[in-house]
Amino acid sequence: MTVDQFRARFPIFRRRIYVNSCSQGALSIDVDEAMRAYLDSWHDHGSPWEMWVEQVERLRARFAASIGAGADEIAVVPSASAGINAVASALTFDGPRSGVVIGDFEFPTMAQIWLAQVRRGAAIRRACAPAESPDTLPLASYDAVIDERTLVVPATHVCFRNGHKTDIAGLVALAHDRGAFVFLDDYQRTGAGPLDVHALGVDFMVTGCLKYLLAAAGIGFLYVRRDLIERLEPTVTGWFGRVDPFAFRIDAIDWPAGASRFETGTPPVPNAYAAVAALELLDRLGYEAVGRQVEHLTARYLCAARDAGCAVRTPAAPDRRGPLVVVQSVDGPALVDRLAARGIVASCRGNGLRVAFHAYNDAGDVDAVVSALAAESALLERRRA
Repeated sequence: MTVDQFRARFPIFRRRIYVNSCSQGALSIDVDEAMRAYLDSWHDHGSPWEMWVEQVERLRARFAASIGAGADEIAVVPSASAGINAVASALTFDGPRSGVVIGDFEFPTMAQIWLAQVRRGAAIRRACAPAESPDTLPLASYDAVIDERTLVVPATHVCFRNGHKTDIAGLVALAHDRGAFVFLDDYQRTGAGPLDVHALGVDFMVTGCLKYLLAAAGIGFLYVRRDLIERLEPTVTGWFGRVDPFAFRIDAIDWPAGASRFETGTPPVPNAYAAVAALELLDRLGYEAVGRQVEHLTARYLCAARDAGCAVRTPAAPDRRGPLVVVQSVDGPALVDRLAARGIVASCRGNGLRVAFHAYNDAGDVDAVVSALAAESALLERRRA
């Protein structure tokens, strides 16, 4: 499949310029058909639970392969929050290692769940962005606070506010050298390029299908490194976290050998149908091709925005940026509305205008956004000399 053929699977591009994958991936005809197939299965068979559970298992295997993991290392969860909570509930904070290091660029969910562990004994420390460079978070910021008391370091791969990409491989080396786990939040990147969790060395990872994996809300994934799984027993659990959920036991609790032990209730079957279709579509193009297209468009947009004098918050260095580029506005919501009136779907966080690319975007989309920003320049902050 070529990128042009990939783009043709997304009908919205016949009507709009869609650059909002950081909030919600565009809808493909493949996902549309898959959701209809789920409804048809319900109509035709009534309650085909074996078929539906098989679809969840198909999704588990498909996602695992896409990140270089084994299917036994993946829990299919309803959200990133559910995955993080399952792991947090399985950790103890009453020993010499009770520290949790939280960086300034985390999504609220990741920070809030660990803050909630303070009542269980967790000690929170912050890895702060430098005052002289507030849109960067170098390893030195983590180096200053990770020590022999640190248990886990949650870390976003790409910041949802400014597009900064964390040096996760470097952070893993630093944390592991001091005996701490790394819990990667990859939600703002998964699907936008290749990923190999074993090569990266992270201990845990959460992500979901809402953004660059191009499916729907209500389904996510938790990766747990294989040698850690049987050491952890979550207290946030449910009937699908058992060896055989359909044994319906109420007299005892057992734990599967794989990461399904971190699952809770009835799986989100309709969203599993959507997610399988989305992952199969991404596989047809290939994550290497996705990554090349995203990098090409990101570089083009960054260059044009800087040349136009925009205040760009996203780092220029290719290894420090993800698929999301943030330009500072004087009124983010107003600028989003003005772009929408011009047929461009984007988003903001505060006054940061977020433009995010996927393989379905092309150079024409970039140029359309740049032209629209030029027309709405009164709503943009200018770069300081």
